[in-house]
Amino acid sequence: MRAARGLVNWSVRDLSERSGVHRNTITNFETGKSCGDPETLTKLQQALETAGVEFIPAPA
Repeated sequence: MRAARGLVNWSVRDLSERSGVHRNTITNFETGKSCGDPETLTKLQQALETAGVEFIPAPA
């Protein structure tokens, strides 16, 4: 998530405002304190994709 934020030059606050996810939740995810629930991860991904980040699925 941190690398994706870097691609669009967003702070945690920027991502929080654009995704509707609390800053602490984002920080906890980025530091490994939380895995994040699917709904939260979807919100984060959608906000970043709207800004132009492209996520590539991991190989199966």
